[in-house]
Amino acid sequence: MAYPEKSILVLVDVDPSGDAASSTAALIGAASAIGAPVALIVGGGQAATDAAAQAGAQVVLTAAGDASSLTVPAVDALQAAYRQVQPDAVLISNSIAGRDVAGRFAVREKLALSVDVVGVSRDDEGVTAQHSVYGGSYLTESAPTFGVPVITVRQGAVDARAEAVASPVVEELAVTPSGAATAAAGEIAAEEKTSSRPELRGATRVVSGGRGLGSKEKFVLVEQLADALGAAVGASRAAVDAGYIPYAHQVGQTGVSVSPQLYVALGISGAIQHRAGMQTAKTIVAINKDGDAPIFDVADFGIVGDVFTVVPQLIEALEARKK
Repeated sequence: MAYPEKSILVLVDVDPSGDAASSTAALIGAASAIGAPVALIVGGGQAATDAAAQAGAQVVLTAAGDASSLTVPAVDALQAAYRQVQPDAVLISNSIAGRDVAGRFAVREKLALSVDVVGVSRDDEGVTAQHSVYGGSYLTESAPTFGVPVITVRQGAVDARAEAVASPVVEELAVTPSGAATAAAGEIAAEEKTSSRPELRGATRVVSGGRGLGSKEKFVLVEQLADALGAAVGASRAAVDAGYIPYAHQVGQTGVSVSPQLYVALGISGAIQHRAGMQTAKTIVAINKDGDAPIFDVADFGIVGDVFTVVPQLIEALEARKK
């Protein structure tokens, strides 16, 4: 079949149930700003196809995938789709799986890779990617000198959305397995606590705590505010190093980069390494007893005060509004 002019190939993240991940709308929205979105869904169900169409995909390519296999089937399918569509760019979520697929695919096709991008645009020479660097102090652009760019997009960073497509072209993709070694997911023996809170990466709201909380026991205040807001829980490196919360919650240069609609920082001084991972948030609220803390330099709203005095009042006010 003939694909749209200026096609942008988008790999849709699929969760274990076969549904499209929450990053889908932003990825396809970003693609629509620079061309015609062509979505690739590997191992997804009809709900994932419908979600891609609702998000604005003009063409949806589907390929079989095994939920118990990791990465390689998605790379094989992406390579087949790339050669078939011949897109102007390939957009992938900057998730753990997405970064893995992007790196493997870029090596196979000898293409340039731009990671953790906060925006995309097009000029006379092709597609360019925008990056937030030096703790969010600057925006830079990257573009390949030849070939098609492979771009991983930071979850939550792109606001653009495309109009829904009522009847997209849906095509099953023929994929020839590469024969590359494939890892398989297995059961984790260790007991894990389940949580109804949103995942940190890609969350629209995040509440993070720092060393100012004082102890692991007092860090529960962060979790209480997060629950009141329906937010994910984050932390500074100092809080993680102090053992208040596991590393998976660390926000910053050596942790997770987030771009939520709302970021609340409790007892976080705001070292540049932390700001590098959250400074692109749309609204930043900081509560810290040190009025000279660097976090106030990037905050949209700041409260100089004791978190143990301010936050309980904030939670009380939030709960009162729900009644």
